[in-house]
Amino acid sequence: MENPPKLPLKFQVLLRLHSFATSIGRRPNMTVNRCLTNLFDLKFSPSSKPNNGVSTRDIVFDRARNLWFRLFVPSSVSDDVSLPVVVYFHGGGFVFFSASSMSYDDLGRRLARDLRVVVVSVNYRLSPEHRYPLPYEDGFDGLKFLDEMGFDSVVFPAKADLGRCFLAGDSAGGNLAHHVAVRAAGYDFKKVNIKGLIAIQP
Repeated sequence: MENPPKLPLKFQVLLRLHSFATSIGRRPNMTVNRCLTNLFDLKFSPSSKPNNGVSTRDIVFDRARNLWFRLFVPSSVSDDVSLPVVVYFHGGGFVFFSASSMSYDDLGRRLARDLRVVVVSVNYRLSPEHRYPLPYEDGFDGLKFLDEMGFDSVVFPAKADLGRCFLAGDSAGGNLAHHVAVRAAGYDFKKVNIKGLIAIQP
């Protein structure tokens, strides 16, 4: 039998802290103590000034349901260069994290900078307060918003090419990306053209 890979110490510590936080945040009746779990889930604000080569902005697409996405735009790419769009869904078992969580803010920046893409990190409603299939509907509504919104340089970057759109996500987000892709296959988009699906440990 092969030996498991040795994980970096920092990652081991973060993994143990995450396991501890999720364990104490779950109540016996299967609800979640949001006040407690939010203490362990550090949030980052958007930054219009480039940070690590990427500027960010939060855009609300349904105020009644508190649905929004964080937009990551690489600042090192000129506006006349067309960039693919990656619509990303965060992981967390449909229960934890958000698009503004430290780890997903960092991931969005790295994807935008290293892959030279515009990242749309969709923040969907969490369980158990919002049960299945609401996260799938939220994800799909985010995609429809991108297709229907009026594009201008103030709201959305001109360099974003929705004709080259990829759906992506990790863990629960990978599952969500898959279901949004299946539903999108039967929808007549005007601007969004889905080129691929990137499911990371769905």
